Amino acid sequence: MLKHSIQALLIITSIVLSGLPQQLSAADAPIDYAKQVAPLFRKYCEGCHSADDAEGKFASDSYAGLLKGGEHGPAFLAGDSQSSRLIRMIKGELKPLMPPEDSGEKLTADEIAVLTEWINQGAKGPSGKEPVQMELTVPRIKPAQAVSKPIASLVWSPDSDLIAIARFSEIDLLSGKSNKLVRTIKDLPGKVNSVRFSNDGKWLITSSGTTGLFGQAAIWDVATGKKLHEFIGHKDVLYAAQISPNQKWLATGSYDHKIILWDIATGKKIRILSGHNGAIYDLAFSPDSTTLASASADATVKVWSVATGARLDTLSQPLKEQASVSFSPDGNYIVATGADNRIRKWRFVSRKSARINPLVIARFAHESPVIQITYSPDGKLLASISDDHSLKIWDADQLRLLHVIENLPAIPTSVAFSPDSRTALVGFSNGQLKRFTLPSNLPAATPGQVIAKQADKTDLLTPMAAGKPAQLKEQEPNNQPGQATLLKAASVVVSGLINPTKPDQTDVDLYAFKSKAGQEWLIETNAARKKSKLDTKIEVLDAEGNQIPRVVLRAVRDSYFTFRGKDSNIVNDFRIHNWREMELNEYLYCNGEVVKLWLYPRGPDSGFNVYPGIGRRYTYFGTSPITHALHEPCYIVDPYPAGTELPPNGLPVFTLYYENNDDGRRELGDDSRLIFKAPKDGTYLVRVSDVRGFQGKDFHYDLTVRPRQPDFKVTLNGANPKVNAGSGQEIELVAKRIDGFDGPIRVDISDVPPGLHVTSPIIIQAGHDRAYGTVYADPVAETTGPLVAPRPTDARYQTVTVSATATIAGKEVTHDVNPLGVIQLQKKPRIIIRMVELNSDQLSLAGDQLAEIPDKPLELTIHPGETIAAKVVVLRDGYKGVVGFGREYAGRNLPHGVFVDNIGLNGLLLLGDQSERTFYLTAAKWVPETTRLFHLRADQEGRQTSLPVLLHVKRKDKLADRSK
Repeated sequence: MLKHSIQALLIITSIVLSGLPQQLSAADAPIDYAKQVAPLFRKYCEGCHSADDAEGKFASDSYAGLLKGGEHGPAFLAGDSQSSRLIRMIKGELKPLMPPEDSGEKLTADEIAVLTEWINQGAKGPSGKEPVQMELTVPRIKPAQAVSKPIASLVWSPDSDLIAIARFSEIDLLSGKSNKLVRTIKDLPGKVNSVRFSNDGKWLITSSGTTGLFGQAAIWDVATGKKLHEFIGHKDVLYAAQISPNQKWLATGSYDHKIILWDIATGKKIRILSGHNGAIYDLAFSPDSTTLASASADATVKVWSVATGARLDTLSQPLKEQASVSFSPDGNYIVATGADNRIRKWRFVSRKSARINPLVIARFAHESPVIQITYSPDGKLLASISDDHSLKIWDADQLRLLHVIENLPAIPTSVAFSPDSRTALVGFSNGQLKRFTLPSNLPAATPGQVIAKQADKTDLLTPMAAGKPAQLKEQEPNNQPGQATLLKAASVVVSGLINPTKPDQTDVDLYAFKSKAGQEWLIETNAARKKSKLDTKIEVLDAEGNQIPRVVLRAVRDSYFTFRGKDSNIVNDFRIHNWREMELNEYLYCNGEVVKLWLYPRGPDSGFNVYPGIGRRYTYFGTSPITHALHEPCYIVDPYPAGTELPPNGLPVFTLYYENNDDGRRELGDDSRLIFKAPKDGTYLVRVSDVRGFQGKDFHYDLTVRPRQPDFKVTLNGANPKVNAGSGQEIELVAKRIDGFDGPIRVDISDVPPGLHVTSPIIIQAGHDRAYGTVYADPVAETTGPLVAPRPTDARYQTVTVSATATIAGKEVTHDVNPLGVIQLQKKPRIIIRMVELNSDQLSLAGDQLAEIPDKPLELTIHPGETIAAKVVVLRDGYKGVVGFGREYAGRNLPHGVFVDNIGLNGLLLLGDQSERTFYLTAAKWVPETTRLFHLRADQEGRQTSLPVLLHVKRKDKLADRSK
């Protein structure tokens, strides 16, 4: 690097000197530094030798830098060009030659003569203060024909009837009502990259400049067109100049990677904000003027304190350059967009100190880079424009796509809303300006906006009476709709065979049944379980044999599998690109299969777990589990009712039909199961076939068609527990969900004998299959030998009841659960585990006191989107080993979306010499309000559990207000 710096210095020096002929006499006209010498240094030297990048410690971009010289001393000797290092390197008398031979650049003889004579004349500098270079020395080429100047930026004043349109070197002010020209402001330097109004509409703020030379921001009086203030301090063109809402500060952002804050009243710099590694493309002040957000080519958005210049956060989720950033009108959110085709929305919480601003929504928005996004004045809408020649209108709250205008006449360059938020104004690269009147129902909800959650909403319907199923046999031929075997009973089990009656014929079996609109049917096969060779596929068709759409899935985020592929069973380690913008409970579409995200990755070497979290993975909407290859595309999708017309967002839309190969709940093995909801009154067909197209005399099956009867059964695992005095043992409640019942289930355990305690109630959450509790015992006085519970015939145990209750079709349904059994009391264990508040002192953690069972459990409160801390304490009685509480499932029975955080690859762990550790709980931003008992379970010493802790999840409607 040093070698290159020296070479660059020599190049500059040699360039300067070689242009000065030795024969010039002092009598010749004086050389003008500003007009003749400085342009040569700028042309040949400043690329490597500027104050910001001074190779060889030599800066040629100012006269002071030239006089100072570099690491080898002075560059020249005034009055003696022959002895000047600069001239000798240019002429090749000193090595290396400057500019280097491989640079492709060389001073002309006239240029060398100018530099030589300038030194011989005394190397005089500029008269007075050295001016900022504001003119680019390039040829002026007249265009072959007149063309409209492209629109670079536009804005519609919210408090007046004026529209400002920025083009190359000028600003047009138009009447918003008549579209007539009111005034033109001319002779601005270069392209005007941004134009903004002050909040009161009286000032106009522009940013422009000359590439590689300088940037200029200016404030103009709207009424007169007079320039009020000018701000010059950047060394490259400005892309953004933003005035604070209180009109005290101006922020400018440049291609030079710098942001400058200015005091408008004095015109002086307040401070320079450095930290971006790319050009600054956009700036935005918070509504209270205390915070600045910047969008950069380095693929980040940064948040800055105006008062101190401190960086409060770096929003690093974007994948490519960010072109546009804005605060929501209420100041609670930041939105940004750019070259990665996405719009992102963060909750703004870093108001006074450095904090992580949580990402709320990331939405794939356009097929090409997004150029700009802007809020409507009423704060309800967002408009985005893109290189894909489209304008899109979004619901600002949830970023739901409301309206699309495609095939725009040219690339849109800027967009603005009218003051009443009913019109979008778009400027184009061809100089055109167009108005688009928005539909009158925006932003009111439309059917296409509301996600049709396909989870079990039909539990509210009254189940149809099924009765005892009728036994039937298939009647051949039944390959065609008109030949379908008629199922006359409401509940039927029909025996069939996939075996052709004629040679060279492919056999499929069709069955017909009638249904009213909204009625739901359970359809399943029994083949593989009966050792048949048939691998069934079932479909529900209309009376003509056409497929019936079940759901429309619109992709909202694109991704692909990383690290490794997936087989059809695996439930964990779904490593997918850009996973940080995905959320639990979202649907992931993978080549025809739909899974649901269950648990976040636990670090860079892990991936999502999908439902049900353990065992073999579930699939949704009748899809079947399949194998996925490395780098195979996948998509986060939103489900909509069949037939919903969705405005395009640049990603695929998938229509799923009523069909199934393998049961998505993984209860039937290779057999098929489907829940069908009739869209209208009529006759429907069930088609049975082999998914591989195989057939033969051993391809037999039973087909069940009956009304759907949602129900459940709960099993208690861990009955007859052996519980150590002062400690606990875990019990597990597992729900078998019948006919697609998906609601919450409450398990009550009551009438437990004195001295023993059981977590109750235990809630199995909607869509989940299991929950956990703990049975724990009071400490007892030390005795010899084990403590054994009373005999199983003791009457106290006969009163313990376990029941499960859920609401189905509006009615409360209760089922008995298998008994808890006899609890056998054991002696005090070698470890006792307790959770305590983070600020608990050592006195309160004394062994005997901590071992006692408190009258009430410890209570913790967490807010969605936040992290809290607590402490786990282990009382050791002779056990000196490691105590581990697991990894992703370290917190037992936590509400879904709340998890033990920051535990690393080894999980929540206490080493042999540790008796306590701080741990953290994080709640995802969507977790609903709930109260739930959770506990910790050790992997050692008989899997002892802690006492349960009561966790309250409570929402804060204005979470950001807590930092004000």
